[in-house]
Amino acid sequence: MRIFLTGATGFIGSALIPEFLQAGHQVLGLTRSEAGAQALLAAGAEAHRGNLEDLESLRSGAANSDGVIHCGFSHDDFSKFMENCENDKRAIEALGSVLIGSNRPLLITSGTGMGNAAPGEPATEDHFDPNHPNPRRASELAGASLLERGVNVSVVRLPQVHDPVKQGLITYSVAVAREKGVSAYVGDGLNRWPAVHVLDAARVYRLALEKQKAGSRYHAVAEEGVSAREIAEVLGRGLKVPVVSLPAEEASAHFGWLGMFAGFDMPASSALTQQRLNWHPTGPGLISDLEKMDYFPA
Repeated sequence: MRIFLTGATGFIGSALIPEFLQAGHQVLGLTRSEAGAQALLAAGAEAHRGNLEDLESLRSGAANSDGVIHCGFSHDDFSKFMENCENDKRAIEALGSVLIGSNRPLLITSGTGMGNAAPGEPATEDHFDPNHPNPRRASELAGASLLERGVNVSVVRLPQVHDPVKQGLITYSVAVAREKGVSAYVGDGLNRWPAVHVLDAARVYRLALEKQKAGSRYHAVAEEGVSAREIAEVLGRGLKVPVVSLPAEEASAHFGWLGMFAGFDMPASSALTQQRLNWHPTGPGLISDLEKMDYFPA
């Protein structure tokens, strides 16, 4: 298959390219820059110039493919998270508009939090609340609308995706701890964040796209939940700063925009994904990668 990939030069997209190439697929990667185009060519992919706000570039890339993976998302400024989610909705609508009735698969990206049915219970693949308070619901609502219009769309939900260099929201926690001189968690720190190694996540995308089962949701989750306290402790050791507990009312002042997530308990299951895709994660765990991270790069 010839796959049009958004986010192709990003953290996850860069891992998807070799995963798909090794399986015999071709990759057409979206990039906004000449440097990005050269990186894609060096990785063995083709380059398609455009960006997530240029909806015509998305439509033309999707039209020139056998399937589409949309893992691009604006992570430059999470203080604009709601705006970024609305932009993602528009991008999904544009990608899907040229796939209606073709049965060519569209695989979009969301977060595992969309599968939380009850506090303290792990998120599951088959649950989605269209009124979920997280603005990321816009992505899945856009996908559901396309499904009703005849698009073969499915969803990969991501937890904290990691390697020894990047770890999702935890990357920002490192920056806060470095700035504040303490590694903090909220309350007792028993709230949990799910996680997956980036190469395991890449395999979920490939298996899900090859499955081509419209309307499916998959959780790329290796660890159901790693406690915030355990994360803060390993960051404290790495940065050589004290580890402290903060009351919930101080989270926003300490963490900034990250404060809205810092105290959330967000466990997630991948039992159905492992069964349906015959996927079994094998990569290092989150704490292992955090222990290997270089906290004082030159």
